[in-house]
Formats: sequence, C-alpha cells, structure tokens
Amino acid sequence: MAKNLIIVESPAKAKTIKKYLGRDYNVVASFGHLRDLPKSQLGIDVDHNFEPRYITIRGKGDLLASLKKEAKAAEHVYLATDPDREGEAISWHLAYILGLNPDSKCRITFNEITKDVIKSAIKEPRPINLDLVDAQQARRVIDRIVGYKLSPLLWRKVKKGLSAGRVQSVVTRLVVEREREIEQFIPDEYWTLSANLKANDGHTFTAKFHGKNGKKMTISNASAAEAVFSELQSASFSVGNARYDERKKSPAPPFTTSTMQQEAARRLNFTSRKTMSAAQILYEGVDIEGHGTVGLITYMRTDSLRISAEASAAALSFIRDRYGAEYAPARPRVYKSRAAAQDAHEAIRPTHMEITPEVAKKDLTPDQYKLYKLIWERFMASQMADAVYNTLQADITAGSYLFRASFARMKFPGFETVYKAETENEDVSATMPSLHTGDSLSLKELDKQQNFTEPPSRYTEGALIRAMEEKGIGRPSTYAPTITTILNRGYVVREKKLFMPTELGYVTTDLMTEHFGDLINVEFTADMEESLDKVEDGMENWVQLMQEFYPSFAESLEKADVAIGKVSLTDEESDEICEKCGRKMVYKMGRFGKFLACPGFPECRNAKPIVTDIGISCPKCGGKVLERRSKKGRIFYACENSENCDLILWDKPTGDLCTRCGSPMVSKKRGRTTVVDCSNRDCGKTKEN
Repeated sequence: MAKNLIIVESPAKAKTIKKYLGRDYNVVASFGHLRDLPKSQLGIDVDHNFEPRYITIRGKGDLLASLKKEAKAAEHVYLATDPDREGEAISWHLAYILGLNPDSKCRITFNEITKDVIKSAIKEPRPINLDLVDAQQARRVIDRIVGYKLSPLLWRKVKKGLSAGRVQSVVTRLVVEREREIEQFIPDEYWTLSANLKANDGHTFTAKFHGKNGKKMTISNASAAEAVFSELQSASFSVGNARYDERKKSPAPPFTTSTMQQEAARRLNFTSRKTMSAAQILYEGVDIEGHGTVGLITYMRTDSLRISAEASAAALSFIRDRYGAEYAPARPRVYKSRAAAQDAHEAIRPTHMEITPEVAKKDLTPDQYKLYKLIWERFMASQMADAVYNTLQADITAGSYLFRASFARMKFPGFETVYKAETENEDVSATMPSLHTGDSLSLKELDKQQNFTEPPSRYTEGALIRAMEEKGIGRPSTYAPTITTILNRGYVVREKKLFMPTELGYVTTDLMTEHFGDLINVEFTADMEESLDKVEDGMENWVQLMQEFYPSFAESLEKADVAIGKVSLTDEESDEICEKCGRKMVYKMGRFGKFLACPGFPECRNAKPIVTDIGISCPKCGGKVLERRSKKGRIFYACENSENCDLILWDKPTGDLCTRCGSPMVSKKRGRTTVVDCSNRDCGKTKEN
C-alpha cells in the first residue's frame, strides 16, 4: 500500500499525475463533489445563520467507502482538487468525510499538470483556505435560496418546470432587452460617396467622402446626395495633403476564460460548453508521442493576464530559436488584468512551448487540436514583437469637398507571423499609390450609395460572454453553464448563432423585473460578485452577507406572491391543421427553435417540425426540397417525398447539378468565404462564388 494518497476530481487528472510520481504515491479520483445540498428541499436553515445541510450525493456511497479505506491506510493524504473556490470546497468536504483536520497541511494546488510543477506542489502542502470555502459556500447558499424560492413562484403563476436564478435571470434579461432595442429601433437614412481615382504613378484607389470646407458632413437624404454628386462630376481632384508614417501594432494578450470562449466561438464555431470540455482534457493530460502523458495547457478557469517569469522566458527562447531574434521584443511583455480580475492563476497558456500544435496533432481529437492550436498561437503571439506597417493617410480635395483615403503596407510581420486578428478592417496591401501634396488625380468613377443605420446586433454566444464579463455577471467558471441553462429552460433560443428570447423569456423577465427589480439586475449581480470576492479575501463574513440580503428578498417574495396573478402564455396560431384531431396547430418554442404542436395537449400530443420550401426541385423525383431540423437542432435539406425519396443534404443545395458526376451542388461557408461544392465527397468538384 502506498504511503501517500492524493485525491483529485477526475480519473484523467489522476492518471496523468500518477505517471509523474513513484510507487509511494497512489492517486485516485473523487469524481467531483461527494456532498451537496439535497435536491428535494431547500437544505438551508435560514433561521440559524443560514447553515447548509449537506448530504452525501446519491450513488457515491461505494466511492466514499473506497476513499475512506484508502485514506485510513495511507500515512499522508493530500487533497489536490482544482485551484479555485469550487476545488477548495471539494477538498473541504473531502476533509470532513475522511476525518482530516482542515488546518493541517493536507492541501496542494498547481496551475499546470506537468512533472516539475506537480513534484514542487507536493513539497509545499498548505491548510485548506477556509476563506475560499466560505466564498463558494456563500455563492451556493444565495443561489439555492434565490432559485428554490423564486422557481415555485413561477410554477404557480406561469407554468410548472420553470426556474429562476440570480445569474441566469439577469443574462436572460440582457437578451430580452437587446431584442426590444431591436424592435424599437428606427433607422436613419444616410448616403455615402466614394471616388475611384488614378494617381500619377498609374495606381487606382478609392477615396471616401468626408465633408465640406474642412468639416465633416453627413448626407442624410437623396436630394442632398444628388446635389453633391452633381457638383463633383465636374470637380478637379487633387492631393491636399499626404502623410507617410510608420505604425506599430501590438499583439493581443493571452487568453482568459472569457476571451478563449469568445474566440473559439468566432473562429471555430464552438459553443462555450464545447470549448470548456476540450480545454478540460487539454489541462488534465493527453498522451503525446515522445513526451508521455502531459497537461498541455494551464488551468482554464481564470480571468488573469499574468504570466510566470519562467513561462515568459521559455516563450522568448522558443521565439528566438524558431523565428529569429528580431521576432522577440526587447523586454518581456507584461499584460495588466482588469480591475475586478482575480489573480490566483496565470492566463491560459501552453505548458510546453516545444509541443507545437503540429507535434500534438496526431494525438488529439479534431476539436482538441483546433482549441490547442488557438491557445498556443495566441500565447506565442502575445510574447512576440510588434507588427510594423508603412502607412499613408491622404486628404483628397475636389473643389470645396474633401475625400480621405488610407493605406497600410506590411513592413515587418512580427507577431502576425503566428496569429492575426480577424477583426481588421483596414486596407492592407502589398503596394500603395505614390501620393504627394499637390498631385492632380484622374477621376475614374464616382459612386453614391444609400444606407440606413443598423439596429444593435443580437447576441452571439461570444458577445453574450463578453457582456457578462464586462458587466461583472458571474465568474469564468459560470459563463458556460449559465448559457446552457437559459437555452435548456427555453428562455432563449439560438437561431443561426444568434440568441433570441422566447415568449417564456419575455414573460418571466417582465415578472422578475417588475417584482424583483432590485435582485434581477446587472448592478446587484455585479455587487454580489464583489462581495463574494471580499469573502474570499477574508474581508467580509459570508453569514453577515446573507443576513443583509435575505430580509428584503423575503419581503419582495411575499409581496410578489400576492400581487402576481395567473399568467397565461398565448401561442401563435398557424395555418396547419392537426391531422389527428382537426385543431389548428400552434407555434411552440423548443430548445432548438420553433416547432408545431397541437393546442389540444395533453389529450392530443401531435407535434412536428416546421419545414420551409427553399424553392428548389428534387433532382431525384422532382418533389420540393424542404429545409428541416434534426432532433439535435441541426438544419438539413430533404425531399418532401421522404418516404419514397432518399435525398438528404446537410448543406443548402443551389439547384445546380455537378457537371462531373451529376450530384447536387451545395453552398457552404469556409471561414468568411462562401463556396459551392459537389455534395458527393468522392467527386471533390468545387466552384468558389
């Protein structure tokens, strides 16, 4: 029997750590929490200092017995759960269950799962940090009280099965308020003018209208646009001022949890849940050929931008060796975290610079590889030298009118050799015109375009996470589960990557806002996060925090129960007739969007997906090709005669057939480019739009 027992949360983490230690160490997994609040009742004594009543989680009895046996036989027990509030709480519960003194040196933590770091952590055990435990416990208690007190109110007043929460209700409110902004938006008309010009060196370029008599001018209607357009037709264009310069662009900082989720959503089309699942495996360890089992990234729940001196030095050494000395900055880069960030962990980075994405690729799943590549490239770029551009800013005069043109040409790629932001809107090209003050220009073409101001965009998952971070709603560990909850509960739906509220989302948000406006708002949620941070830092007592919160909440709850009448949800009626009972079917909103259901439920349980005729005939039988949605919410295209025709396409058909094999051609996105491919993978014919 091993002298030392180390307990972690997951078997994968246990397997990785076990390989770093000798036979004197046994590493086992607790599979997360072993104790929690009961599901069937509140589990909190609000009359006695909000004492939680923890019970052993159902189904973990055998595991608990096994851990007790292992702990009893070991000389030393080390609790090595994750280095955050949740991990500290799991260790605290384990200490209670196993009879360990939480003040003894039984706790070890590490930010990365590598051999040197694990061995170093074992040499520096510490007591359990009870301030961290209290912060986790305070969050758990307040969220349990809010959820278990508000949810029954919604069951009675709206419908059964609903839930409310301190964080999820605020996030739903963000989506609802954004949708109302869109609905109430009144567009303003404006016109843009552009001139296609030819320089003396033969280069043609486009300059955009800026104003008149040196001042910016907005063209707000067609008559004003036509008047300016007419005057410009006969005007002489010349360079009023040309400014050549050099501009440096610095890299983005390494990832935090929030920025990783945002970038993975934008670049990889990953949900936050998918991103965190892949990141968890990369952190816990993967068997890489030539390196053994190793944790590839540091801890992935963090809002800090701090990088250790050792990691920075290793990155600079790698950069000099691989890219050249000129790609390393004169001094190591230091990034400043935002004011409210916790600095317990580093930013997310690779643990071994030499394990490049190419080296690891064959041992990773496609999703793990994509995410690791994103993390590795972002971190490496963050440690590299600036990119340098030659720039030209030109003022173009045409009588009393002013146009402007700007150009940028790469001089030195710097960090962009590894990682280039995809948000750049500037015109970067290999060449730029030679313009000098006083040069005359030839007008090739003048163009005017009517435009209208756009309403605010609906939230994508990345944008919603960014809003949560900026407004202080939740913490890195809560972003993904919160979004999953509001989707699963039917308060919002995701249509073409955009979040939209359902009728249920509108109704519950309006109820919560009217009767619990002091609770279900951004300011309260952000203030509560700050209070929890103070509990973690030992500056505030969690019981006192609850005593300040609960009385006003209980009073609001009592008043709302009297004031709110029964709310009826009305469903939009369709023209579809239920083939089972003859009623007109109604639109319902489910997890994967709208569907048709019979209003006679529960007597009649008929339901079916909404199908859309895309205006294309089936190449096999001549029937209509319909857009459908799978059980998992994925859009596909199939013939209306599906019982007799087997046409199924996962990309939208164009209506054309492949000239090589006769299969339907389909349109699909590749990054920002739309391409038309043959649907037959064995054919491979492609035509870019």
